[in-house]
Amino acid sequence: MIDLNDRKQNTKSGHRIMTGMVLCLFGLCLFQAMWAIRPPKKPQKDDRVYLVHSDELKFDMYSQVPDAQIVKGHVHFTHQGAQLWCDSAYFYQQSNSVKAFGHVRFKQGDTLSLTCDRGVYDGQNQMLTARSNVVLKHRRQTLYTDSLDYDKLYNYAYFFEGGRLIDGKDRLSSDWGEYRMDTREATFRFNVRMTNAGRLITTDTLHYDTRRSKAHVTGPSKITQNGSVIDTENAYFDTKTDQAEMYGRSTVVDKEKTITGDSLFYDKNTGLARGYGNVIYIDKVNKNRLECERMNYNEKTGYGWATRKVLAKDYSQKDTLYMHADSMKIYTFHINTDSMYRKVHCFDHVKVYRVDMQAICDSLVANSKDSCMTMYKDPIAWNGGRQILGEKILVYMNDSTIRDAHVVGQALSVERMPDGKNYNQVSSKVMDAYFTDGAVRRIVATGNVKVIYYPMDDKDSSLIGLNYVESDTMRMFMNKNRQLEKIWMPKPQGTLYPMTQIPPAKYKLPEFAWFEELRPTSPTDVFEWRGKAAGSVLKVVKRQEAPLQHLNRQKPTVTRPKENNTK
Repeated sequence: MIDLNDRKQNTKSGHRIMTGMVLCLFGLCLFQAMWAIRPPKKPQKDDRVYLVHSDELKFDMYSQVPDAQIVKGHVHFTHQGAQLWCDSAYFYQQSNSVKAFGHVRFKQGDTLSLTCDRGVYDGQNQMLTARSNVVLKHRRQTLYTDSLDYDKLYNYAYFFEGGRLIDGKDRLSSDWGEYRMDTREATFRFNVRMTNAGRLITTDTLHYDTRRSKAHVTGPSKITQNGSVIDTENAYFDTKTDQAEMYGRSTVVDKEKTITGDSLFYDKNTGLARGYGNVIYIDKVNKNRLECERMNYNEKTGYGWATRKVLAKDYSQKDTLYMHADSMKIYTFHINTDSMYRKVHCFDHVKVYRVDMQAICDSLVANSKDSCMTMYKDPIAWNGGRQILGEKILVYMNDSTIRDAHVVGQALSVERMPDGKNYNQVSSKVMDAYFTDGAVRRIVATGNVKVIYYPMDDKDSSLIGLNYVESDTMRMFMNKNRQLEKIWMPKPQGTLYPMTQIPPAKYKLPEFAWFEELRPTSPTDVFEWRGKAAGSVLKVVKRQEAPLQHLNRQKPTVTRPKENNTK
């Protein structure tokens, strides 16, 4: 017979046991779940240097190298993927380092290898020091030196007792240098020399990007190539594309031509050269000089332009000629042929100064083919005490000296007399002035000629009177002192007024104008543009046109005969 109390106690005990088993099972599941979500441990990196092979191994704690294992014959070490071979070595297992001797060869991956006579590899600091006949090869770059340290951890190497780098056609050498494997950039210092396809660069510091074949020089540097010499302190050169960027006041000397600027850019393939900041161009052969703030020139096409504070100087003659314009352009025709010639366009606020001649105009075109310089829009030219103006002035040069000047449209020549009060004046449609040794010796005026001139007494050079003449053609002849010798006119009509009987209205022609205040007075004055006052500019005169005849032709009327509808 079973006691009910015992049954109840057994039931309660069973419940407690089942509850404990469930809790234990739940805790085990929870522990397994937590363990499953924990990240696995990373495998520890093995920093040890391993000896893979050697023909001999000896360890003697009483020898001169008690801490080293002496290995000989076909020695091979490995460390974190890097391989080291040599003829013999001291293997310091405790300090994790190797001293290698004879035919030392180091290799890392497929892109880097090094050979030397002896070296030390520190596995703890991942540093290789190579000495004597060191050759480092990385991709297509090869570095030769006698003392090189390679930092495997930071992936760069440097030498300090002279070295040279070969990269394709580029050759670099210096006393000290550094090469980074990750960026493939090299830095060279002290007595740096770089050669490439006839180009020689000598500098104090050079940074070289082997991936882009681009060199950056800093400090006093000189680049020589095909007879040209570049002096700079900050420049970039692309050895593949032959592009150059020069900063820090650089100078390029190409035979007899020199260009200097704060920034210079040159592309050999396109032939385009650019200069910025106080650019100075000098041509020693033709003895001229150009100064500006910005300049472009293409040596292949012969086209160029200059702007901002442009000043051209020609010192081929005894006196230097100075010319300024807001901008200048040069065009070359039939370049590199026997028939080559150039045109120079100067526009806006053109001013010219030379001791014996000055001029102003709005625009100017100089043509080397016919040695002609054409001035447009209110041009004025001065020679001594004479002023010439018109709608257009063509000046023909002879070896940088004026041969003759041709004035077209509203031509006016005014010469101030020695007394400073009276003026010899000539107006016409067309006027030609001929020069000898820089002085006007003959003037030819054609078309509606009007003349006012003052004859002078040969004895005391006093003025006799005022002679007013009108004619169709006139020729004036002057001596070398610019004094009037004679005047020739066919069938002139005029009047001679004594000095005391000159009517006030006859002192000046209706076309008279004197612009002494606009005349350039010095080389620096060419930058100061004054211009004509309102109302003093030349009026545009329309050219006479032939009358057009229109025939009013009427179409003839065609009368058709009426059809006969009778049957």
